[in-house]
Amino acid sequence: MSSGFIKTKDGIDIFYKDWGPKAAQPIVFHHGWPLSSDDWDTQMLYFLAEGYRVVAHDRRGHGRSSQADTGNDMDHYAADASAMAEHLDLRNAVHIGHSTGGGEVARYVAKFGQPQGRVAKMVLISAVPPMMLKTASNPGGLPMSVFDGLRKALADNRAQFYLDLASGPFYGFNRPTEKLSQGIVDNWWRQGMMGGALAHYDGIKAFSETDQTADLKAITVPTLVLQGDDDQIVPYENAAVLQAKLLKNATLKIYKGYPHGMLTTHADVINPDLLAFVKG
Repeated sequence: MSSGFIKTKDGIDIFYKDWGPKAAQPIVFHHGWPLSSDDWDTQMLYFLAEGYRVVAHDRRGHGRSSQADTGNDMDHYAADASAMAEHLDLRNAVHIGHSTGGGEVARYVAKFGQPQGRVAKMVLISAVPPMMLKTASNPGGLPMSVFDGLRKALADNRAQFYLDLASGPFYGFNRPTEKLSQGIVDNWWRQGMMGGALAHYDGIKAFSETDQTADLKAITVPTLVLQGDDDQIVPYENAAVLQAKLLKNATLKIYKGYPHGMLTTHADVINPDLLAFVKG
């Protein structure tokens, strides 16, 4: 099947897409918060045209998957990704994660994919590890007030909050040099509103407070780390730069002036860079 659902051990239906020749190397995409697998449409079409098998799923509580009221945490996100990989028997796979999806990938590869021998390479794009929250051991993080503000905005008026985020800092459309794309904003809003408010609310804790230092240190597969230096959502100095230091086999690339959602706004640059890494 080119799309379908798998049921997790705790009864959650996870939607997935599986396009292309099943004997080809799989490229597996993990989306950011609060989006869905649709955020990877441009990349999936690009890699499909290059002859790869492309796979993506909607995280629990997001998109077409069950609006779960439990398990909205990084451990369950990774276990759900593993359930899909095992169901589809994905081997020699390249796992690519954006933002929260980068945290999901790091935990999946460390806990499941690498020990099972299913993963060939990994890519982190504007990803949240090792941890976003400022703590004594993570002085470069953001204060709790930032994430409390996100929770309040979501609870007060989720629809307006998502509109403001997409038309502002997520894609850098709040910069005077950038031209807003209404289609990109509307598609972000559409994906966000498909998911569940509770899962998205709980997801803020998952992407901000999960310490993934141990995950990164455990990963040995070749990893490409990409981020823009104008990322207004996940500050790159405490994300991509630290990831590259903690990973055993990392290549770091920082893009000048690129925003958090650069895989969409600069797909013409990001896609060939991803392909070169996959082929390299």
